[in-house]
Amino acid sequence: MTSAVVPAVAARPARRSRVPARKVVRETLFYIAVVIVVLIALFPFYWILRTSLLSNSQVAAGVGGANGIIPSHLSGVAYSNVFTQGSFLRPLVNSIIVALATTVVTIVVASMAGYALARLRIRGAGAILGFILLAGFFPVLAMIGPLFLVLRSIGALNSIWPLIIVYLVYTLPIATWLLKNFFEQIPMELEDAALVDGATRLQVLRKVVVPVAVPAVFTAAILSFILAWNDFAFAVSFLTSTGHFTAPLAITTFGQSQFQTFYNLIDAAVVIISIPIALLVLFAQRRIVAGLTAGSFR
Repeated sequence: MTSAVVPAVAARPARRSRVPARKVVRETLFYIAVVIVVLIALFPFYWILRTSLLSNSQVAAGVGGANGIIPSHLSGVAYSNVFTQGSFLRPLVNSIIVALATTVVTIVVASMAGYALARLRIRGAGAILGFILLAGFFPVLAMIGPLFLVLRSIGALNSIWPLIIVYLVYTLPIATWLLKNFFEQIPMELEDAALVDGATRLQVLRKVVVPVAVPAVFTAAILSFILAWNDFAFAVSFLTSTGHFTAPLAITTFGQSQFQTFYNLIDAAVVIISIPIALLVLFAQRRIVAGLTAGSFR
């Protein structure tokens, strides 16, 4: 009886999954479009890297012609000239100091402000948060004039230290909003247990809330560092001497001669200041995504 069943089962034709030709064409066109968009988006970055690897003689000969899309000869002389001729090390140090200090101040202030808005009963908390978000979207150029007058009146122009406070205009609104949303998702039982044990609100924030909110704090720190590192508008408005220039502002002084602009020096400096941001995003992308998506579901 078993031998009669086996041939019957074996005789059944195998089902073949057939994908409609229209679906194959649609997916193929989609991936082709994605590749085209990615290539268009990446081409400017490739061109900057390519130009930074040209010698001065190649730049003087022109970006087209013999150089082409892929130059026949690459050189790293522009990167050495940026530090030897352009004195780029000092602006880099200035940017590191300002960006790190701004990040630290932002995280401390935003953590306390976000926790207060999330947990304390504050009259008009919604209006305060709305004002913070409005300040974050306020045009930067509209604030340069009043800030310039204030810094001039107190004698704080042409110094990197006032930039630490000025850059809070960039960083504090988004960091406060991000941390406030994350703090609201932390179970209050953790805080209540610490309060019952005699901890103060600041101790609860420092020892209980912040360790739990590490992804959001890390994300706010990275975003604050990027915003402060990339600033050009405030730096060009408040700094006048090259010794106090930040890295983005110092780029404007590179590659200029009487008859020629050496774009390889400019692009080499652009690549150098882009490396820290690229490394941050590359190695911390999971934490950034976790922090940005925190609090999106309730």
